[in-house]
Amino acid sequence: MKPRPLELVLSPVDNQRLANLCGALDENLRQIESALDVTIARRGERFTVRGAQAAKAAEMLKRFYGDAKDGLSLEDIQLGLIEGRHHGPKEDTPLLTRRSDLRGRTPRQREYIQNILEYDITFAIGPAGTGKTYLAVACAVDALERDAVKRIVLVRPAVEAGERLGFLPGDLAQKVDPYLRPLYDALYDLLGFDKAAKLFERGAIELAPLAYMRGRTLNHSFVILDEAQNTTPEQMKMFLTRLGFGSKAVVTGDITQIDLARGQKSGMVAVQKILAGVRGIAFCAFKSEDVVRHPLVQRIVDAYERHGDE
Repeated sequence: MKPRPLELVLSPVDNQRLANLCGALDENLRQIESALDVTIARRGERFTVRGAQAAKAAEMLKRFYGDAKDGLSLEDIQLGLIEGRHHGPKEDTPLLTRRSDLRGRTPRQREYIQNILEYDITFAIGPAGTGKTYLAVACAVDALERDAVKRIVLVRPAVEAGERLGFLPGDLAQKVDPYLRPLYDALYDLLGFDKAAKLFERGAIELAPLAYMRGRTLNHSFVILDEAQNTTPEQMKMFLTRLGFGSKAVVTGDITQIDLARGQKSGMVAVQKILAGVRGIAFCAFKSEDVVRHPLVQRIVDAYERHGDE
């Protein structure tokens, strides 16, 4: 038996807010339809919603209408749908970045931010699109802005392309640039291009391949190891023992996307057993419902999990 269509009237009637709610060519409504698997028909301020999640869609339409005074982008709709799926936003510790709207969108994201603020070492394990790297960089920027640390050090293992750095053309910066590009993007978004460039010049932000971390001690630094599923257990131990006084480390990775050579063990997998229960270390395991990207990304992650990543 098909559920009955749900009728909704938005008030007070405001044509500009209605236009902002619907978006150009009704693209915002199509986004809600896709995310909640419903159909939405509109005539003026009257909406008819059909589907198993019609009540949820109507609730989101009311919420978005209330926020539509100053316009709604497609990103606003997608992020709002994610928050709505988890019963709305909760208060977070504000982070000092250029993005005033930055906050944890799911309960695990909020827990992750809190763990980073409270613990000296935090591990974030989960699929792509869950905000592991972006939120870690945001917390690093916040710590730098508050003068809690003197520099940010962003680290990645350079194994994705199956090539050794020595075979790539150019100097060190040119060799590692392709591997560190996602970290650059996050920094530019959170700081602005000019400010980030000045911090690079001053040495307050450093980007480095994991291979160049051996022998160093990092004091008063916020260190992020990204794509840590591509470290060996020996590399993971080497990285974690670089931590000096007044420093904090965040290690992120997706253990379903390991690019190491066949037969090599992942340091990210091993560390979960080795450091389980060690005081001062937090683990945060993200799931597909924490994906904060296009709604299809969550479905893709779920599909791969069901089929065992074949």
